[in-house]
Amino acid sequence: MEKIEVNIIELLEFLEELIETAPKVPITGKSVIDKKEFLEVIDQIINHLPDQIRKAQWVMNEKDRILGDAQKQYESTKSEIMEMMKQNVENHDIVKEAKVRANEIIALAQRDAKAIRIGSREYSTEILAQLDREIEEKRNNLISDMQKAFEYTAKEIDEKLSETGTKIKENISELRGM
Repeated sequence: MEKIEVNIIELLEFLEELIETAPKVPITGKSVIDKKEFLEVIDQIINHLPDQIRKAQWVMNEKDRILGDAQKQYESTKSEIMEMMKQNVENHDIVKEAKVRANEIIALAQRDAKAIRIGSREYSTEILAQLDREIEEKRNNLISDMQKAFEYTAKEIDEKLSETGTKIKENISELRGM
């Protein structure tokens, strides 16, 4: 799992680098990116995610299988008990023992199912929380970078407009002096 997370993080960092190093469009501060390259990296990220999702799905399927097996064992034990009761009504100790055994099996199955359910929730929550933190961090970095780029571009435009205004005023003064 660690290797998959590292790959996803590396791919997200590569996307961030693509955005940061992309040429800027004057005035708007927007970046021009290679759409094909960007989409290929996103596809790689998507290809890594299903492994983690499949693991969570396996946990859920295993829980369902265990509950199904427990239900089958319960039904099988219940049928055996009914048959035993028909054959040996006077021997009720066997029936009691079978019921105790059936209840033990059900209790074990329920405990196992609960442990798997809790484990799968914790695993899913952990993965999603980590991904959310990473996305939030990347989003904040991207917004910060975009703000810096916009401020730099706005400053350049302001300086150029000021220079142009000064030249126009100088030209007007020169024309008045003629």
